[in-house]
Amino acid sequence: MNMKSKWKAKGILFLFMVIISSILYFSWIPDPSLASESYLPLWLLDWSNFYFNLRTAVPFIVFGVLLELWFAVTLQSAKQKSKFYLWLRNSTIALALVCLAEGGQFFILNRHPDGMDVLFGVLGSQLGFLLYYILKKVIS
Repeated sequence: MNMKSKWKAKGILFLFMVIISSILYFSWIPDPSLASESYLPLWLLDWSNFYFNLRTAVPFIVFGVLLELWFAVTLQSAKQKSKFYLWLRNSTIALALVCLAEGGQFFILNRHPDGMDVLFGVLGSQLGFLLYYILKKVIS
């Protein structure tokens, strides 16, 4: 891996950690309506409370894109893998993260895990996976 690729990998890793941290943070705050998050714009709070499960999918779209970008930059062997293998790997990692986020809600007062959030998280990640490959085709 050359120096430019190392810097790309570090940048992607930083963004990856930011998105994972935000997923876990917003999953584990005590108030599911996000009313305690005064820094968020009112329109975003209204949208997230109206589309309760869909708000789970949105950060996982970014997660799916970053996950594929990370593996593309760091693993050269991914080029030989089938798309199904890459899709399965993405699904497994996203499922593990969303289960961690939802499982943590067992221990938080006023929060409860939701099976639909698990589904929306994995589907959001798959949309990010698809978006990555569409953008890759368009840019190349």
